[in-house]
Amino acid sequence: MPVAQRLPFPYRPEAEVVARHLQNVSQALDWAAAARAATPWVQAVRDNPPPFWAMESLLKEYPISSAEGLALMRLAEALLRVPDAETAIALTADQLGRADFDGSGDKVLSRLSSTAIAMSKHFLPNAETGTGPKAESGLMAKLGARTVVAATLRAVQLLGRQFVLGQTMKEAQHEADAARKKTALRYSYDMLGEGARTDADAQRYLKSYADAIESIATHVDSTKAIEQNDGISIKLSALHPRFEDAHSDRIMAELVPRVWSLCQHAARANINLTIDAEEVERQELTLEVLEALVAKVAAECPQWRGFGMAMQTYQTRSLELIDSVTALARRYQVRLMCRLVKGAYWDAEIKRAQELGLPHYPVFTHKHHTDVSYLSCARALLDVPDAIYPQFATHNAATIAAILQMAARTGAPFELQRLHGMGEGVYREVLKNPLVSCRVYAPVGAHRDLLAYLVRRLLENGANSSFVHQMADPTVDMQDLLTSPLRLEPHSSLPLPPDLFGTHPGARKNSTGLDLTVPSMRDPLLAALATTPVPVVPEFDPRRTADVFAACAAAQKGWSRTPVAERAAILRRAADTMLEQTPMFCALLVKEAHKTWGDAVSEVREAVDFLRYYADEAQRIMQPLPQPQIHHLPPALAGHSFGVTGESNTLSLTARGVWVCISPWNFPLAIFVGQVAAALATGNTVLAKPAEQTPGVALVAVQLLHAAGVPVDALQLAHGAGETVGAALVAQPDVAGVVFTGSTQVAKIINRALAAKDGAIVPLIAETGGINAMLVDSSALPEQVVDAVVQSAFRSAGQRCSALRLLCVHEAIADGVIEMLQGAAKELVVGDTADIATDVGPVIDAEAFEGIYRHIQRLKVESKVLLALTESTSIAITTVANLIAPHAFEVARIADVKAEIFGPVLQVVRWGGEPADVIAQVNALGYGLTLGIQTRIDSRAQALAHAAHIGNVYINRNMIGAVVGVQPFGGEGLSGTGPKAGGPHYLYRFCAEQTVTVNTTAAGGNAALLAGAH
Repeated sequence: MPVAQRLPFPYRPEAEVVARHLQNVSQALDWAAAARAATPWVQAVRDNPPPFWAMESLLKEYPISSAEGLALMRLAEALLRVPDAETAIALTADQLGRADFDGSGDKVLSRLSSTAIAMSKHFLPNAETGTGPKAESGLMAKLGARTVVAATLRAVQLLGRQFVLGQTMKEAQHEADAARKKTALRYSYDMLGEGARTDADAQRYLKSYADAIESIATHVDSTKAIEQNDGISIKLSALHPRFEDAHSDRIMAELVPRVWSLCQHAARANINLTIDAEEVERQELTLEVLEALVAKVAAECPQWRGFGMAMQTYQTRSLELIDSVTALARRYQVRLMCRLVKGAYWDAEIKRAQELGLPHYPVFTHKHHTDVSYLSCARALLDVPDAIYPQFATHNAATIAAILQMAARTGAPFELQRLHGMGEGVYREVLKNPLVSCRVYAPVGAHRDLLAYLVRRLLENGANSSFVHQMADPTVDMQDLLTSPLRLEPHSSLPLPPDLFGTHPGARKNSTGLDLTVPSMRDPLLAALATTPVPVVPEFDPRRTADVFAACAAAQKGWSRTPVAERAAILRRAADTMLEQTPMFCALLVKEAHKTWGDAVSEVREAVDFLRYYADEAQRIMQPLPQPQIHHLPPALAGHSFGVTGESNTLSLTARGVWVCISPWNFPLAIFVGQVAAALATGNTVLAKPAEQTPGVALVAVQLLHAAGVPVDALQLAHGAGETVGAALVAQPDVAGVVFTGSTQVAKIINRALAAKDGAIVPLIAETGGINAMLVDSSALPEQVVDAVVQSAFRSAGQRCSALRLLCVHEAIADGVIEMLQGAAKELVVGDTADIATDVGPVIDAEAFEGIYRHIQRLKVESKVLLALTESTSIAITTVANLIAPHAFEVARIADVKAEIFGPVLQVVRWGGEPADVIAQVNALGYGLTLGIQTRIDSRAQALAHAAHIGNVYINRNMIGAVVGVQPFGGEGLSGTGPKAGGPHYLYRFCAEQTVTVNTTAAGGNAALLAGAH
């Protein structure tokens, strides 16, 4: 079961939270005195800069805002993991081709740049053409390119050495001992690596942590105070592949024992162990794990005072987190060592809140608000020495001075912390005070694993607002650098998620979503499941088609004359009501369409977005346009009349008539509402045939639209089989148009039926499926690839038009990616979607199940099985009808993939040679809906996207979840006719065009022209 809520609601107004922080810190801190204390430290750093390899010097020479800094960052992120020379050359050419390293100074990195990296202009192939400036070929050019790549690799490795203490614990401890000969330092070792995707990953990280603790234990004095010994930092998401709120039962049963084994070892060695902070949605779960471990500490090793956690003050709940942890420590009568940091996932937290449509951000959007929060939290920690030994991690000289000032008033023990490779200059000055202690947070691991850590550090500290960046810039005035953060900005620095599309009059509101890890947002959904019945929908009698059509056509005359603003207002009113009824609609989708809760929430939001977007678009495009339209008119000609004098010409859009809307079961609310809303917004009326498997959702949506003001006859539901009801509606004479989402086969049947009719040529908007591919080259990050593949191929049980069907992975990394994919897929929970922990639910019905099962049996014979049933999924399949676990097969060639399998079945092919050839083979399949590209070579990604005959191309992300008005969705070829749903051209297809020309001189002459002439 999901965990209970200990902390306040995470999405509160920023100013409201900052006001409390200011109140907490203003009486405890003299900022002016802190700034005076910090001034000589900063001046000393500027007078005696740190070594060239320090972060401050690097940022000064290659700012992240520059092309050179960005190229260096991108190369550091990817180059060391690329296994093949061809991709390494292409990546280096791509990144260095965007930068100019020629104008370098005396620094060692600069000299390296000028002698090696700048050679790329001569020796590396051009990113666009594949040739060098002189079109060189042969051995010399090849050796030249490899030499440049080797030199660049060496530069990146040197960069890595500055921020990773050692590739092994032995090497790291050797470096630490050498540093301690100059300055008394303590260390907290962190084993590099991303979160676990598989249980094998988690076990590997567990062994890495255990071995590190063993190594640390042999180098410390167990009789010394624990604060003086080195320690270790661990990441909970590295120790379990499903460290998520919905899987809390597994976490408590599986993760807690793993962490406790590390704690026992650390306690015996008298060293500290810190749980690193992670994202907001994991905060409550982290506290649950923390309490379980604290209880064990109290019961089994109460003398150990080295356990603790990191706290991120960019979170709006940071002060309450401290209160909660303090209460926990006091309840169990233990003392915790807690590291205070500003935070490491700010941009990810912002993006998640925007994508989910949350009411506010869970982090501060103003940098100085985070600074205020840090100072407030520092005071709170210093006030509870019985419960917490605070460790203040910061490189901000003014923050350090403020901490020293507040600590002097309380007398509480504490230590400062810095990152290895950063803040050395400031701490060189601060540590001249022998009473101040400092611990270095030191990453350990192979340089190829440093990428996520290093790039995160570069981005955080390379930002223009960063103290580290500004301190290295002598043009930043000292007073500006040390200005007080103790001030309140009343508004967020970013548009709030509901306001992503603007706050100006008439701006479309983003649909509001839910965070299912928050009980107050999740509980209404679960309650609705128990109280929401799926309505029984009577089947439509095809013999009534003519009568129903006549009523709809009669209603169309009045509806089309309704002002477009009024029609739009009705759709917006429906959107607001639907949003208010989110729990009920989600429950319907879970019950009738077997949606998971996350997919259900997303679908309600998409339907709301369609209503609002098409309302706006109708008002935009249906205004009469005087002709001719002269664009880019010079100011001098403003107000000038163009066209034939004495004549007015106006272009207008008009409704076509009665549309037949045929929607699918995989999006029974969003696509159904989207089709209907587009037709209604433009003045048409609708005969809507929902999928026969999901008529209940459609009926409730129609009732909502009627209640919002759509006339009953203008929107009528016709539920039944496609072969009878759908065919009767399409065959009805005078149908103005058909919009259809479903299989390519049915789309062709509809197209032939329309073409065979007498009368007007009827437009067809068809969105069909596709053999959607993802191309992965060897520069891609395997963890990101696997995340995207699992989401794209298996989410929604693979029943999305856009779902990934064919994974094309470069042969140099295929084995590793496939192994990780196998492990990640085994972690998916397959079962009843009413359970919030379920990842993959059943397919829609027995017919779909049988069709997918036949494909699986065929592939077992024709290809190599990569994913088979696990014990847990085998049990689930016997208890839930129509359940198909994720399957994957390796095939020999792209051409062998001949049909779309509309379920959780993935086919994988290895490729080598030119990526453009892969795209050509994908194009040859004839479909063109979605394509994924995973590469760190920017020019390659753009070239491949341009070469693909594909409607939607997604680069370095998953391939599902197109956002209305942001990612217009639709394909070409066998995947549909266009125009794209949720895009600016969609409504035009629902309209006819009319030009009205008026001869204004008919009544005796052109009065205006004559008046001007005289």
